[in-house]
Amino acid sequence: MDFQQLADAAEQWCSNTPFELIATEDTERRMDFYADPGVSFYVLCPDNGCGDSFHVWSESEDCLPFLQLAQDYISSCGKKTLHEVLEKVFKSFRPLLGLPDADDDAFEEYSADVEEEEPEADHPQMGVTLLRKTMAERKCSLHFLCILKCP
Repeated sequence: MDFQQLADAAEQWCSNTPFELIATEDTERRMDFYADPGVSFYVLCPDNGCGDSFHVWSESEDCLPFLQLAQDYISSCGKKTLHEVLEKVFKSFRPLLGLPDADDDAFEEYSADVEEEEPEADHPQMGVTLLRKTMAERKCSLHFLCILKCP
């Protein structure tokens, strides 16, 4: 994929995020992004447009620690697309942008559907009661069962 196609894909990605593509450098294959309040990073794109050779970095010392998640993702196995890399960067910067963690939203939706139930008082004993009943019917001991069934 040529660099202009990557830049177009980055512009499209920006339309769904708080980031702006503020600069592109064709010879370095570099794209610079910025979002308020002072969150900035850049992406160096590989020649073939995908693969594990994307590179993300920030010249801001405040932003750099947040990029660790994206950098780990890029260096992990498998080919990555520009969109996948940008999404991981966006997820990494959510706290700096004042946005809730994307996983927190999913958890809240999930936990809203779960009903909390009071545990029954005799529930833990149910298995023991049934085991005792079975043992009494078969007239065997727990020791005997353990020898036969336990390793």
